[in-house]
Amino acid sequence: MNPLERLQIFHRVAELASFSQAALSLNLPKASASNAVQQLETQLGTRLLHRTTRRVQLTQDGQAFYERSKDVLADMDELQAMFQQQAAAGLSGRIRIDMSTALARDIVIPRLPELLAVHPLLEVELSSTERRVDLVREGFDCVLRTGSVVDTSLIARPLSALRQLNCASPAYIQAFGMPQTLADLAGHRLIHFVGTLGGKSAGFEYTDDAGTARSIAMAGAVTVNNAEAYAAACLAGLGIIQVPQVGESAHLRSGALVQVLPQFPAPPMPLNLLYANRRNLSQRVRVVMDWLAGVIAEAQVGS
Repeated sequence: MNPLERLQIFHRVAELASFSQAALSLNLPKASASNAVQQLETQLGTRLLHRTTRRVQLTQDGQAFYERSKDVLADMDELQAMFQQQAAAGLSGRIRIDMSTALARDIVIPRLPELLAVHPLLEVELSSTERRVDLVREGFDCVLRTGSVVDTSLIARPLSALRQLNCASPAYIQAFGMPQTLADLAGHRLIHFVGTLGGKSAGFEYTDDAGTARSIAMAGAVTVNNAEAYAAACLAGLGIIQVPQVGESAHLRSGALVQVLPQFPAPPMPLNLLYANRRNLSQRVRVVMDWLAGVIAEAQVGS
């Protein structure tokens, strides 16, 4: 029970001169009301109420505290009313989000007009990077992040497991042929993706018949650390890539990319919505996070 709740209970007890009636009006057990006032008295270091079997009465300190704290509760009611009025008029204020370039470009930004039409006073700051931003230090309200969650101080809301595809350009297939088996990959090239240049590529990842994740080391002349460069290198015919379907659906539909070894997809990629604290989230952050979850879910169904 927070200090404001204890203060509200004290006021109700003082006004009704009864713990039982105050607890009943607040839908609380009588013991909870009594404990709340005791904790408030301990915090202040003074007795606020005289208690007898017949009545409850304010002490001299209790009367002074009651009068002064009226203003505190009145101010809180005014603040709540102000934000409730804002909520009725629609969300307002700034929200800062980070996500990958592909998610921003293909999934989220095309749907932003719908969100802003409903909440025209909302201001969205959208960061699109491949690096892992520091959510707290850089002031992000939430981030969309693929892969496993490594920062246990953040709260993760699982959104989806993105289906992955193996893709190549028609020019690449013309030059190197269409692989039919995993053994054929020995004669092919992989465009390597790493978080930091100099890091080791995972190779060609796939799931075997037992559902176990495996990988095959492959040759490749190009290594990138950015999703845009990854797709561009594939479109240029430089090798095979493994990407979430939601990011490359347009290229597949147009024929700019074709699917390779569909029977050996990489394991689905977890997608989480991360934020710093479950408590005291503003209404706009809650609403925007729910909207993002819905947009991702619809994109998965339609992909």
